[in-house]
Amino acid sequence: MARPAKHLAPVAALLSSLIISLPARAETGTEQVLQELRRLSERMAQLEADNRRLKDELAARKPGAREKEIVSRLEDVERQVTSQDKKTRLLDAVEGVSASASLVMVGQTALSGTVGGKDESRVNYRADAEIELPAGSIGDARGELFAHFRMGQGNGLGFMPPTLTSTTNSTAFALSNGDETAVMLAQAWYELEMPVGESEVELYVGKIDPFGHFDQNDIADDESAAFLNNVFVHNPLLDSGGDIDVDAYGFAPGLILSWRDNSQSPDYWKASVGLFSSGQGGSWDSDLSRPFIIGQVEAGSDALFGREGAYRLYAWERGRATPFANEFDSTTARHSGWGVSANQQVAEHVTVFGRYGHSHSSKMRFDKALTMGAEIGGAYWGREEDRIGLAAGWADTTQSFRAAAPVLDADSDGVADFGYAPDGAEQQYEIYYDWKANDYLELSPDFQWIRNPGGDSSRSDIAVVGLRATVSY
Repeated sequence: MARPAKHLAPVAALLSSLIISLPARAETGTEQVLQELRRLSERMAQLEADNRRLKDELAARKPGAREKEIVSRLEDVERQVTSQDKKTRLLDAVEGVSASASLVMVGQTALSGTVGGKDESRVNYRADAEIELPAGSIGDARGELFAHFRMGQGNGLGFMPPTLTSTTNSTAFALSNGDETAVMLAQAWYELEMPVGESEVELYVGKIDPFGHFDQNDIADDESAAFLNNVFVHNPLLDSGGDIDVDAYGFAPGLILSWRDNSQSPDYWKASVGLFSSGQGGSWDSDLSRPFIIGQVEAGSDALFGREGAYRLYAWERGRATPFANEFDSTTARHSGWGVSANQQVAEHVTVFGRYGHSHSSKMRFDKALTMGAEIGGAYWGREEDRIGLAAGWADTTQSFRAAAPVLDADSDGVADFGYAPDGAEQQYEIYYDWKANDYLELSPDFQWIRNPGGDSSRSDIAVVGLRATVSY
């Protein structure tokens, strides 16, 4: 047993040493921990003080130029984003809306043929604004609302001897209610366009200019851009002859139905029929029992000369006629007639046109009218956008009017009765040059010559020079 005791003695001595030293080591570790905690606490207090001081400095500091520039740019970007968003919402609201406006001013001087025998001058203006609005749909049919507003002042040259039909300034427009600067609602109609295969059916109802749908012509039906004399703007039997019985300003309540076939595009054909008020109905003051009826067939093709052309054949019947239009007696009678209107491009920068009208009534001042002319593009002389227009017209007096004219009362029919003896046809000629000044402004010097005014070869010819300015948007 002595051997084990001998070996345990050193172990016992080591354990005793450790036990004796433990309190001292424990006391030393606790002190170190406490010291570290005090050091961390002081550090935390210092950091909090530094943080408070930094906050105070940042709060007191004003933004510099760089910071201001950054803020300004951010504000600009925000404004642009807001503006673009507003524009997008506005575009969504006006999608499908289109508008146009124009101002036409004309000055003219009659060099010969005036009642007083002296040169006479007049100036007038006319302003137009048009707007088209989407008006819903019915199945595949799309609706559209059209409104046309017009105002103007000046009646043009009104002191020349009476003519059969020649109005030397078709832009002249003035309200007759004493307030010539007032705006009038010229047209207001609803259109319904219905696709049928490769064709289209169109229906128009409202207050309409009939010449916007019948007797059209690509180069001779706009007095603001082409010929000024009304004999070259529309078929004179229908227009100044009075068979289309519109109101005093050229518009009437009516209905139009048309069918257009596009199966051979770009060639097409179109058939249209229109019913409009006649008599006092043109001014909304009469019933619709005997309307003005017109039907037209139109074809467009490039078969002739390999260039674009359009041809229209139409016929009309007027249920009742207002006296003193083209009639020379006081009766109200039915009128009927037919006409053609054509335009054809014959060279790269040359287009010709022609119109003919024929009336079946014997109580008319003139019953046949022929007009023809051409438009020549300015590319030939280095002015691509310019044009020259030339036209000639002929309106033949009826035999019955030639017999009755010398004894007619000017107060009742508007025809001068002193030495007025028609013996043939009235002839009209016009030439203009259209100068395209810029994208919006066109200037057009114009010259007109009327031979045998009223069909009376004994009367002096009428010569008129003028200048037209047109601004359009």
